[in-house]
Amino acid sequence: MSSEDLERYETEMELALYREYRDVVHLFSHVVETERRFYLANSVDVKVRGEGVEVYFEVTMEDAWVWDIYRPARFARQVRVVTFKDVNVEELAKPELEVPESPF
Repeated sequence: MSSEDLERYETEMELALYREYRDVVHLFSHVVETERRFYLANSVDVKVRGEGVEVYFEVTMEDAWVWDIYRPARFARQVRVVTFKDVNVEELAKPELEVPESPF
């Protein structure tokens, strides 16, 4: 396998991952970003642990989808992340009114 083949394969995998994200994002209520991963989840709990300089975050998520190109199963029932780095949690905006698709 040449380096061009490998680059093409990775590009195709990234595009497939983006398309999957686009298809599932509406199923989730939160976006969680850590230094290593990006998650979609329906339940997020962040706890600050430790004291002084030794502070870390414990993040627990339920009904999650993991942005990871090399992970064969991206849906996880429960995820627990422990990190010393920043954690960003955002609630996704839901449209107030959804227009049903026409059956015609």
